[in-house]
Amino acid sequence: MRKIPVYLSPDSQIELAVRCAVKFKINAVLIIGQGFEAVGVISKTDLMYAYYAGLPIGAPVAVVMRSPPLFCRLDDSLDRALDVMRESKVSRLYVLGNTPGQAVGVLSYPDIVGLLYRYCHKCEFNTLRSKRQDRTSPVPDIFNVCEVMGPVSLSFRAEDSLLTVMEGMSASGEAALILDESGLPVGVVSKTDLILAYRHGVPTTAQARAVMSSPVRSCDKDETLVNAIQKMIFSDLHRFFVYRGNPENIVGVISLADAARVRSGSCRACMPSRIEL
Repeated sequence: MRKIPVYLSPDSQIELAVRCAVKFKINAVLIIGQGFEAVGVISKTDLMYAYYAGLPIGAPVAVVMRSPPLFCRLDDSLDRALDVMRESKVSRLYVLGNTPGQAVGVLSYPDIVGLLYRYCHKCEFNTLRSKRQDRTSPVPDIFNVCEVMGPVSLSFRAEDSLLTVMEGMSASGEAALILDESGLPVGVVSKTDLILAYRHGVPTTAQARAVMSSPVRSCDKDETLVNAIQKMIFSDLHRFFVYRGNPENIVGVISLADAARVRSGSCRACMPSRIEL
């Protein structure tokens, strides 16, 4: 888990929540009451909904926050925490300490994947290590990106409005791939892009090209999972698009959430229960 970098009160303005999410590179901000108890959470998804609904950015976060937050405990196994995330369809849990209602940390998919990556990096079956040494034992069956990736479920034209993009993202929860007139990928619109547009007063009728990030960050479908994880972690990104043959031929998407669901590192040399360590 990580320490919680920032708290807000229910009467804080939405604009402050946007600034905190961007500054601290977090996907949600915890809302606390007068007794420092956790009373709600406002995520980038909630901020996107506020933008879509046309709420003034000076409105209090209490208007759009979700309550109560979802929790796990300090002594819960990571495996159980992953089950709760999957069943609740969330990407993070707040960690309760010894004081009732007070959170002492936050656990998210990237934190779990980072732990798996450290295990894999030190493992005797590490792919880079096996290239440097003569091995008598067989090389394990390594997971490739294509085994973990999902389909691209969300794409829009660069001239589509932000309203149209947000409608699609509210249904899928994913970042949107942006295509040019020829159908080639030219950018990505993420929730971070949208909440920054919200803060800067960009009208929701603006075209996707006005706020998209470019170029599209991607990896090959036959790349090893551990290498893709490394790139995402070091790039501070939660997802890469996946191509076949050349970067213009996008065939899928892989996220740190997908990697976390594998649960056993990045090759089949691991026992599925290892994450409980």
